[in-house]
Amino acid sequence: MPDIRPAGSETLIGSDVTIKGELSFEGSMRVEGKIEGKIATRGKLALGKGAQITAEAAVGQIAIEGTFKGNVVASERVELASSAHVLGDLRAPKLVIAEGATFVGNCHVSPDALKDVKPAEFVVPIAATPIRK
Repeated sequence: MPDIRPAGSETLIGSDVTIKGELSFEGSMRVEGKIEGKIATRGKLALGKGAQITAEAAVGQIAIEGTFKGNVVASERVELASSAHVLGDLRAPKLVIAEGATFVGNCHVSPDALKDVKPAEFVVPIAATPIRK
């Protein structure tokens, strides 16, 4: 069956969609809804402001505007917009964090960031303990 999508188009997961399980795709995808599980792509994943993601992600590129809980391994680039809330570890050759973004976790950013990547190297995200005065 021929691909009917126009060249350069992206797949959209709307705000009323919840996915639990493993998601893999080629090309690009924008998510406005909820995903729990694993995400794999060599392409680009864009998470809108309304996105709520709890996942382990292995991607080419990722741009986060919403909430992401879990670990990300990106072969090209990670971008956190000012509205992003990320709890987890990031590993990529390039990282861009906009002023106002929230990031709690560890990051390994260098041209060699993807050498010898093992899932066990990541810290499992846990809830932060509030500081009491």
